[in-house]
Amino acid sequence: MPGEGVQDLEVPTDGAPELNGRPQLAEASMPDGKPVASRDAPVGGQAVLEGVMMRGVSTWAVAVRKPDGEVEVSSEPLVSWAKRHRVLRWPVIRGVVALAESLKIGFRALAISANAQIEPEEGEEEAPPIGGWVWGLTIALSLALAVGLFFVIPVGATSLIKDQLGSPFLFWLVEGVLRTAIFIAYLWAISRLNDLRRVFEYHGAEHKTISCYEAGDRLTPARAERYSRLHPRCGTSFLLVVMIVAIFVFAPLGLPAWYWLVLSRILGIPLIAGISYEVIKWAGRNRRKRWVRAIMYPGLMLQNLTTREPDREQLAVAIASLEAVLAVESPEEAAREQDIEIVA
Repeated sequence: MPGEGVQDLEVPTDGAPELNGRPQLAEASMPDGKPVASRDAPVGGQAVLEGVMMRGVSTWAVAVRKPDGEVEVSSEPLVSWAKRHRVLRWPVIRGVVALAESLKIGFRALAISANAQIEPEEGEEEAPPIGGWVWGLTIALSLALAVGLFFVIPVGATSLIKDQLGSPFLFWLVEGVLRTAIFIAYLWAISRLNDLRRVFEYHGAEHKTISCYEAGDRLTPARAERYSRLHPRCGTSFLLVVMIVAIFVFAPLGLPAWYWLVLSRILGIPLIAGISYEVIKWAGRNRRKRWVRAIMYPGLMLQNLTTREPDREQLAVAIASLEAVLAVESPEEAAREQDIEIVA
């Protein structure tokens, strides 16, 4: 039943996003049986080391629990690049811009959370922060690993059997299946790492907190924990869409020489990201339709690998981060000024 396990919540039958003083839920529960809000709000976030980053339209904040138990909260203004030039708000292009902004904020939030975990040595008042060159190298290596693992390796491996496949159709089909399989295997592998378990718990806390806010419920750990740790706008679902969209983007290129194949996969990433953004944006606006929910279902199931059930202390950190954003802006009002879709 929709809303099972959540007391005093109302499930609207007309799909209207307006709140009437009582939390409102979608008619269908998430695959884990727990509820999600009936509306989307322009807020999103990301799990970091012992904390959560939340972002609205014009502000982002990160809350981190330090080794001494104190929750440290910091926020920064956010001026979207899309507001600077009209062309950056065009379909597909706006998706590339949104992805670049999300990566920039995400790495910045990770740096803040990592520095918060460093305890000062004896005799020091503050621990020295991690150097900028270290983070620059980390970002470069991370991006190179992602491009190599999910784009270069699949096309390279498929090129080895290009002659046996005999047709462009089979080539891009095999490459796409291999890319998606590598992606799912990667998620499964990292989900088994104990060192990342708490990050996945904070990921679940981020989703629950956003759903609690979207439903108009009270932002308390006790209320937030009742919601699903899965969310329709999760970045995990976005990445699965990227893997699938890539199949269709690369199909018209045929079978050029291997070096052109590899180069096309690298240069085509922005286009794939932009199209995937539009797909996620469309799905978010139409997710009350049953067939759209069916299409989104595989992405929701993948979130079982990248999220874990958080405890109330972790939910308190996520709520502190979101409240820091809400103290500065009203996301709904800010979103009226620009058409934006934020990954949760």
